[in-house]
Amino acid sequence: MSNKHPHQLPSLVFANKQGEIIDFGKLSMAGRSCALFVTPSLEDLIPLPEGSELFVLPDRLPVGTDPKSGEHVLLDHNPHNPNEKIQAVAAFMAPAYTATHTAAFEKKIKDAPHLPLFAYTAVGWAEGKFWVSAFRSDLDDRQDAKNFDQYIIDRNTQKKMSANSGNRLIQHLGKCCLTYGCPAARNYFLGRWEAPLPSSPACNARCVGCISLQSSGCCPSTQDRINFVPTPKEIAEIAVSHLNNAEKPIVSFGQGCEGEPLLQVDTLEKAIRSIRNKTDRGTINLNSNASVPSAVERLCGAGLDSIRVSMNSARKEQHYKYYLPSGFDLSDVFESIAVMKKNRRFVSLNYFILPGFTDDPDEFEAFCKFIDEQRPDLIQLRNLNMDPDWYIDVVQHNSLKKPIGINNWHAILKKKFPWLRYGYFNPSL
Repeated sequence: MSNKHPHQLPSLVFANKQGEIIDFGKLSMAGRSCALFVTPSLEDLIPLPEGSELFVLPDRLPVGTDPKSGEHVLLDHNPHNPNEKIQAVAAFMAPAYTATHTAAFEKKIKDAPHLPLFAYTAVGWAEGKFWVSAFRSDLDDRQDAKNFDQYIIDRNTQKKMSANSGNRLIQHLGKCCLTYGCPAARNYFLGRWEAPLPSSPACNARCVGCISLQSSGCCPSTQDRINFVPTPKEIAEIAVSHLNNAEKPIVSFGQGCEGEPLLQVDTLEKAIRSIRNKTDRGTINLNSNASVPSAVERLCGAGLDSIRVSMNSARKEQHYKYYLPSGFDLSDVFESIAVMKKNRRFVSLNYFILPGFTDDPDEFEAFCKFIDEQRPDLIQLRNLNMDPDWYIDVVQHNSLKKPIGINNWHAILKKKFPWLRYGYFNPSL
């Protein structure tokens, strides 16, 4: 057995009322594939990546595996203190890792509040460490914890913000860096790799799992949305310097702290032309819901190099239920991709991964058909940041078909489409 995997199935972990995480050796860890409880194989498990976090799940009870019978068992109390209530535990993994099972839990009460907008990966304890059901989906270390020195980040950020007090976009990115710890904003202030260019306070979708704007009474958004449209000059000031000086430089419109950048096509078109008038170095990328093909065409003409299209599903009905789009549907998304391919530009797919849904046979069939017809260049395997029970309800996923498994899903895609690339980040072209 490789030291990348445990020698035996890790123990279930739970949190006591103080929030302390405790392992329980009489039950092994379990995972979930949508509503189906499963027992991960040893090959499914890797050490908890550096930079990951462990979350206590309010109003959720852990489910483990009986090592003798193989049955899945609900643990509803602290076995070391039977009168004490407990809670389930999940891992929120560092970037570049993709979950193969979500945390195994059941709600204490049917109408428990939604979990915050993070991904919840199955985690257990063995051999003196935590293990998660996941794999590394991108070897690029641009957002690895080892590459961030907080002292240098704070120093560089304050220095650049002070020197550019008149550039509102730099001030906004400073907040993203110092308040929210955004890895892309951190890398911008460290002068390397991919820099963000948020530009749009407006959106033409009401994504249920939007991390920058949520309706009152729902789970809170994880960050504030930008509240202004930067000028082309403000955008170009950031982009030109970064593209000219950074290692493997990329600048990207479309961030978690904004709406849909295609709604600001006039600004983006002018900004891209201004950037390309000053430098031909690096990659100009757009992260988008790809809702406006005519805007994509204009940006291609201005010099856009690549697009990353966000999708939760290759099926029209499930796409609609998650995005709640205004004035577009999945056919517009496909047309935008076709525009990029016609112009010989690079197309990535930001495909939200949720074990049990992504690898559902019907979703897989639709996804394969999409790949065959649209020919994207890269699939970015991004964990869905959303309460899995909530998501299942939203898209009304009630399939009786057994999921094929995320690892099998990945292996079959590689064999079926040998030309297709896989990763987690936007590549520098």
